[in-house]
Amino acid sequence: MMNPKMPPPTERRERLIAQAAAQRAALAQNIESWRTPLAHVDRGLMALRYIKRHPVWIVGGIAVLAVVSPGRAGKWLGRGLAAWKIIQTVRGK
Repeated sequence: MMNPKMPPPTERRERLIAQAAAQRAALAQNIESWRTPLAHVDRGLMALRYIKRHPVWIVGGIAVLAVVSPGRAGKWLGRGLAAWKIIQTVRGK
């Protein structure tokens, strides 16, 4: 025998489907503001992966900087070395 306080299964199912649709719509609306920042992060990560796979581009870029403006290249090399040390410290190496 069914509990008189419980709605029939079809009504409950319809209510749950409607509730799930409302939750999906709310989630989509909340995520929309993150779409652009996450796209930038994704592009940055793709660039880092590319650089990691092709380190010769970094060396070539540094060589070009050194030829074009040695003073500026030294400044950027110092910054790069400092960033590299920070990354290594954070990684625990």
